[in-house]
Amino acid sequence: MGTIKDKVAIVGMGCTSFGEHWDKSVYDLIIEAAYEAFEDAGIEPNDVQAAWFSTDHSKEFLSPGGNMLSGPLKLRNIPITRVENACASGHDAIRNAAFAIASGMYDIVLVLGAEKLKDTGFGGLGTGRGLHPVFEIRRTAPGTFALLATRKFYAYGISPDEGKRFLAKIAVKNHYNGARCPKAHLRREVSLEEVLQAPIVAWPLGLFDCCGNSDGAAAAILVRGELARNFRKDPIYLKGVGLSMDSMLPVNRPRFDWLGFEANRVAAKQAYEQAGIRNPRKELDIAEVHDCFTITELTIYEDLGFSPAGGAVLEDIESGAFTLEGDLPVNADGGLKAFGHPIGASALRMTYEVYKQLQGKAELPERQLKAPRLGLSHTLGGPPQVAAVAIFGNELG
Repeated sequence: MGTIKDKVAIVGMGCTSFGEHWDKSVYDLIIEAAYEAFEDAGIEPNDVQAAWFSTDHSKEFLSPGGNMLSGPLKLRNIPITRVENACASGHDAIRNAAFAIASGMYDIVLVLGAEKLKDTGFGGLGTGRGLHPVFEIRRTAPGTFALLATRKFYAYGISPDEGKRFLAKIAVKNHYNGARCPKAHLRREVSLEEVLQAPIVAWPLGLFDCCGNSDGAAAAILVRGELARNFRKDPIYLKGVGLSMDSMLPVNRPRFDWLGFEANRVAAKQAYEQAGIRNPRKELDIAEVHDCFTITELTIYEDLGFSPAGGAVLEDIESGAFTLEGDLPVNADGGLKAFGHPIGASALRMTYEVYKQLQGKAELPERQLKAPRLGLSHTLGGPPQVAAVAIFGNELG
């Protein structure tokens, strides 16, 4: 397999605040994110040679294609591709744009993800998960991941009360981090007791175990790696990218055990091999992962090789290994738990956090990690069956 390592760099990024933007259209969010990225990269819209737009729900004036960017950003007569791949849409847009840069076709491209879920009235409890008329009833997203939680509690030999406590620690961590991130939706710390006593959504997952719906947009300017320092002194280089798609229905996945997702493991393997990473726990300095539910983040620790598979992951949660002061800070900005999940924007928002941290430019000094070199962003989507992983670094080689 080939590698994209250092062939592509990010030289500018922008990100709106995430939240309930009742006073803004999706176009407003697109413009805000794009122009922060343009300014960060020191370019103008007419410098962009091609663009990729990541979204899952956004459609204005019956236009489902690239016009969502060409109109508000006045991008004239350039290729614009709309990308939809469930929750991994943003990473897939980055991936396709990076391949276009690496091929030599373009020098400067825009990747932008945006979503206004609040306008749709979508509550996150849709019934589109179980699609088989015999093997599955119409389960919700929380219901799906609740199955994962009860299965793990059983496999690890722990009681439901013990299991809920470990999950609650993840929620507490992410709310703590989000409270210190100016662009987060939910900027409030929560206590362990608040999480454990919250109303149940799908047992054993309570209110604070679930991420919310949000509006938001984020953007990146990608250029050829060898040109990156012509734009800025601190570009961030793409080291590896992976994407994996499994069968939609769990019943069609051989040996699926509800303990993890092969798509996560395969996407991570692809990205790690390209980046030359053998021990992600030791080599990565920050990871932004898809914590749609607390149990999802716990599962990702294992699937992406941050913790050994099995009950050992609980020791890492207990020790604070993934806090801001831990071995590998995970979701330093609060993750989906604090930002919500405007689907097309989430991967770019995660990448924005990695980008700023690797440059030493987190908004507040208390958020800035000490001299990070390598970072990871990750998404997991579908019932779920699609996962993406991208690795970034602030040094060549």
